[in-house]
Formats: sequence, C-alpha cells, structure tokens
Amino acid sequence: MAGQLALIIAAAFAGAAIFVNVAEQQARLALDNAPLLVEWQRSYDRAAPMQGGLAAVSALLGFIAIWQTGDWRWLAGALLILANWPYTLLVIKPANDRLHAIMPAQADAGTRQMIISWGHLHAGRSTLGVAATLCFLWALR
Repeated sequence: MAGQLALIIAAAFAGAAIFVNVAEQQARLALDNAPLLVEWQRSYDRAAPMQGGLAAVSALLGFIAIWQTGDWRWLAGALLILANWPYTLLVIKPANDRLHAIMPAQADAGTRQMIISWGHLHAGRSTLGVAATLCFLWALR
C-alpha cells in the first residue's frame, strides 16, 4: 500500500511539474515583462509548498515500501523524488531569490531571460519526478 501511494504522489508531482513547463511557463511568457514577473512570483509562492510536500511524502512512502518489501527499486524511486529538494535548493533557489528580489516596475528583458532560464532549470524537477514515477511503477511489477 505504501508503494502504491508513493507512486500516485510521485505521479502527481511529475504531472504538476510538467504542467509548469509545458503550459504555465509558455502562457506566462506571452505577458509583458512586469505582468510576467508578477505571475511568476505569485505562481511560485503557491506552487513551492505543494511540490515540496508531494516530494517529501512520496519519498517517505517509498522508504516505507522498501522497509516493507526489501526491494531496492523503492529506494531508487524514493531517492529520485527526494532529489528534488537538494536540486531545488542548490540549483534553482539562486534564480528564485533573484527573481523574487525584482520589483515589477523594474522588470525588463533581462528579467524575461531569467524566467526563461528558470524554466529550463525547472525541467530538471520534471525529469526527476518522471524518473521516480517510473521507478515506483517498475517496483510494482
């Protein structure tokens, strides 16, 4: 049961992360610079706790599944989904901090480029989510 829940939550994480890259990021880039920044800031502030929580809960359930089954594939999935935490803190957070420090009235083409670069970094989170989901799915077989 823990493994199935780990899979479901990892898939929810991956789906949300992919949605950001495929739909939300593309839609926000159609905005002018100031509204683009405001949308990114507000969206990030709402999404971060949800995504962080999903990754943590999925990893915890994956660790429980390996404890219950002894199957290393649960550990692989748990470590992959949990890797979103250090990836976010070490790789994405510097960009987040820079973008949060900009006032909307100061947004310019450089701000837009930072948000485009942030989207490329965020794709790493999508990749980790999909990889974890696939490991958990593999462990269920």
